[in-house]
Amino acid sequence: MAIIGVLKEPQGESRVAATPNSVKALIKKGCEVVIEAGAGASAFISDEEYRKAGAKIEKPAKVFSSDIILAVNASQAKGKKHPFQAMKKGAIWISFFLPQLEEKSLALAKEKGIGIFSMNLIPRISRAQSMDALTSQSTVAGYKAVLLATSHLPRMFPLMITASGTIRPAKVVILGAGVAGLQAIATARRLGAQVEASDVRQAAKEQVESLGAKFIEVPNAENLEDTGGYAKEASKEFLQKQSEEVAKHIAQADVVIATALVPGKKAPILVTKAMVESMKNGSVIVDLAAQMGGNCELTKPGDTLNHNGITIIGHTNIAGTVAADASEMYAQNLVNFLNGMLKEGKIEINPEDEVYKAAKVSP
Repeated sequence: MAIIGVLKEPQGESRVAATPNSVKALIKKGCEVVIEAGAGASAFISDEEYRKAGAKIEKPAKVFSSDIILAVNASQAKGKKHPFQAMKKGAIWISFFLPQLEEKSLALAKEKGIGIFSMNLIPRISRAQSMDALTSQSTVAGYKAVLLATSHLPRMFPLMITASGTIRPAKVVILGAGVAGLQAIATARRLGAQVEASDVRQAAKEQVESLGAKFIEVPNAENLEDTGGYAKEASKEFLQKQSEEVAKHIAQADVVIATALVPGKKAPILVTKAMVESMKNGSVIVDLAAQMGGNCELTKPGDTLNHNGITIIGHTNIAGTVAADASEMYAQNLVNFLNGMLKEGKIEINPEDEVYKAAKVSP
């Protein structure tokens, strides 16, 4: 019987890798589930709820003896022993994991023979849709980004005709029409804003317009979508054209939500200092690419700042601010991912399976 462990995340991460529902599903697969005491507290899940679902609540040492450890992030809290050092040899670690940012973790994993599977690397194929944690968490982030914007904008979103006069609708520009961007469009539209969106992939135009937003066209646009459905890195020439076109719309915007990411690379700068300074006083920028450096030149990852009256939000874990639902979605992604590597409670991984082959980082 495989033992699956779930750790309490480091300070700053409110999500958790298991919920009572996912615990029940894993036990039904023939596994034993052990959860570190207090692991679900930040996501409003008590130890008692986990116990009722069938999990055992244990101290960290017991969790580290598991065959598979589920987590949200691989990075350790400052000053503490790296989790890989406490794991048993040959165990499996599954979490969000960016190899280019986790060199120390990779070295430790290879040293101890720990198998790492990254939820960042789930391929975008039909069979893997239910495992796609980037999509589930981007959905949450796109929704919450709009709410963050509304809470900082000194204006209202919808058109209002009142006895005191007419309030015009807010103008929202969304950069990047992937999952987060599309969810941001839908949320901003539901709140009554006028929405425009830009993306390097021409295929995004139809999706943007289907949600009631206007697509910002770039003259002689390139096809910048890879075979996996992600945006490819754009050429300097295209980015210059896009920048010139988008700048006109940003200058008129009340809110800019930037979501553009290229897998495994630093986020492209789409909003320059000059563009920020062209915006109206009181406008808001929410940079969902902050974790990878940011789409805005002035973004300070992990912080919110004011530049000449423009609020720039660089939150690096917006999905974590909706911890309950984000955890439920992520935990289900993990269950779906584990379904293909567990047979009657035992670990059996097909090394040629395209999903597991793509997600495996080490060894």
